[in-house]
Amino acid sequence: MFLLLSASLGYIYSPQLDTPPPRWVHFAHGLLLFLYQTFDAVDGKQARRTNSSSPLGELFDHGCDALACALEALAFGSTAMCGRYTFWFWVISAVPFYGATWEHYFTNTLILPVVNGPTEGLMLIYMAHFFTGVVGAEWWAQDVGKSIPLLGWVPFIDGIPTYGAVLFFMIVFAVIPTLTFNVQNVYKVVRMRHGSMLKALAMLVPFGVLLAVVLLWDYMSPYDLIGKYPHMVVMGIGLAFGFLVGRMILAHLCDEPKGLKTSMSMSLFYLPLAIANALTAWLNEGVPLVDDKWVLLGFCIYTGALYLHFATSVIHEITTALGIYCFRVMMIWYLQVHNTIKSNDGKMDLKIPTRWCNFCYASWNSSHKR
Repeated sequence: MFLLLSASLGYIYSPQLDTPPPRWVHFAHGLLLFLYQTFDAVDGKQARRTNSSSPLGELFDHGCDALACALEALAFGSTAMCGRYTFWFWVISAVPFYGATWEHYFTNTLILPVVNGPTEGLMLIYMAHFFTGVVGAEWWAQDVGKSIPLLGWVPFIDGIPTYGAVLFFMIVFAVIPTLTFNVQNVYKVVRMRHGSMLKALAMLVPFGVLLAVVLLWDYMSPYDLIGKYPHMVVMGIGLAFGFLVGRMILAHLCDEPKGLKTSMSMSLFYLPLAIANALTAWLNEGVPLVDDKWVLLGFCIYTGALYLHFATSVIHEITTALGIYCFRVMMIWYLQVHNTIKSNDGKMDLKIPTRWCNFCYASWNSSHKR
């Protein structure tokens, strides 16, 4: 909800992400991102404290984080006034996220480097929001040599906006090394298990095709889709990305056989229609059969419905199978059952499976701490 509010503020005050919003909006972006990071960090601790950890929690956590990539990209786009470059800021957040999820699927371990996106990365972003609230959004749009005078002597940066230079450095020094790290870790595990690296790489195909087809659609369209409708493009592809990530996490939780999941292609079903409509513009003097604005809106509706159907179906199945609630901690505490018999000394150590209510569990726990 924090990032949804942040993205909404960006849309209200900068619909195409190329005009400066009021400075208080930048401070709001930074505060909302800080709150998101804080609550995202404590949810796991709360689940362990209440003994309510479950596979649904992991799916919720990473599923919301996948959508957060799109929402925060839109918020940062309004701060940096980067227009169509907002799409690429979403890409540089989505690629490492997908790579980490893919690596986790094969290695069963979420390996984060010393400097990583969920901690230092988000910290840098909300500090950038606060900084922009002081200097103004125009700082990002001017030449990097003017924004950072120490780099003014570099010859090839003339005419490059500051946000363009930041994007380049993030790709070179963050995205590429992180993705290389993911591939190396997966390769080690696949080789150790005598598996197929081609099957592992096949899991990357749906995301790559999604990116390629959306860029092809933008290129073929007579309109500047990404520049004119950045919110719809980023949210549409962000929802499709959320579905891909959620499907991979579900495959990991269910211990499905490694390899490409055909259901992941559902996120791509709408795009051939969009490409076909863009082709009609080439055959009809630059006028498509249907205005691309409405086709893009249909893409957002389709991906939103796809993600909503996936989320509700999975939530219903997991809560039913585990006997838990989705947004409520159960009043009944289930203690882990272990029946063990110590035969070496003839004594029996029997831990009986018992259902405790909150009051009984609290009393039992406090008595054992004395």
